[in-house]
Amino acid sequence: MDEFSLINNYFKKISSNNNSAKNLNDDVFFDKKKGIVISIDTYNEGIHFPNFKNPELVIKKVIRSSLSDLLAKGVRPKYYFISGSGSKKHFTKNNLLKIIKSLSVEQKKYGIKLSGGDTTNSNKVSFSITTLGFAKKIIERNKAKLNDDIYVTGNIGDSYFGLIILLKKIKINSKLKKYFLEKFYRPDLPFKTHKYLNKFANTSMDISDGLISDMEKLINEQSLSFELDLNKIPISKNLNFCLKKHKIKKKDCLFNGDDYQILFTASKNKRSLIQSIGKRVNQKFTIIGKINNKFKKSTVKLSNKTLNLNKFKGYSHKF
Repeated sequence: MDEFSLINNYFKKISSNNNSAKNLNDDVFFDKKKGIVISIDTYNEGIHFPNFKNPELVIKKVIRSSLSDLLAKGVRPKYYFISGSGSKKHFTKNNLLKIIKSLSVEQKKYGIKLSGGDTTNSNKVSFSITTLGFAKKIIERNKAKLNDDIYVTGNIGDSYFGLIILLKKIKINSKLKKYFLEKFYRPDLPFKTHKYLNKFANTSMDISDGLISDMEKLINEQSLSFELDLNKIPISKNLNFCLKKHKIKKKDCLFNGDDYQILFTASKNKRSLIQSIGKRVNQKFTIIGKINNKFKKSTVKLSNKTLNLNKFKGYSHKF
């Protein structure tokens, strides 16, 4: 079974008396009365990162990916807890110094504070990050409205291209390689967006498992569907160049996840406000589709063609 079947069939029933758990169908725990927002994420070697050869980069990816959940809810992360598993060959003095240096940089960059954690011994490296912030309200899933615009922040696909370079599935020049590895290990979080998101977003989440997969999750309890336009999904100039040079189709690089951009919907009358805020905080917002009624099938369109969604489901943990 996949992770969502596992949650729905086994764990959801024992959280039914806890409204703050959001029916285990959102990315965070939110205690509205106390204004506490919490998320937790786990990252395993061989699944979320290929290896531990660059601990200073792996830890940056782990931290930024974890902050992404709260940012997509319109919440500023304040504290984090880190649990790490590995062996003495992983957590050498040299590697630990690299990790601490990177964590210090990330703490300063995002204004977060290390507040606790745990360590255990294991053959492979694993990190679990708990992130905590405070807010009076959050932007929940399943709050989209009919005819909403669908937006993404930033660009999509750079991180996945970095992964296929890491896995040595493609060769490119050193300058481009450096760019894409940077995007894989240090995703460009839309950090300044969180404080404005409540002004225009009806529903929101981060893109981690894949654009289509996450779009389905975003409205999975609503009687709605979505329509995405592949040609409108934003990619970087470097990715566009590489796709053309290596004759790779755009659709093969957009739906694999690890983007950590924000996916949200907003009413059409918010378009001017969104673009104005984008200019103010230097953040790109792109309309990539719209919300339709339940009688239409969810689709991704490429020019006049309709793509098969089942081929672009992104990543899912299997048990």
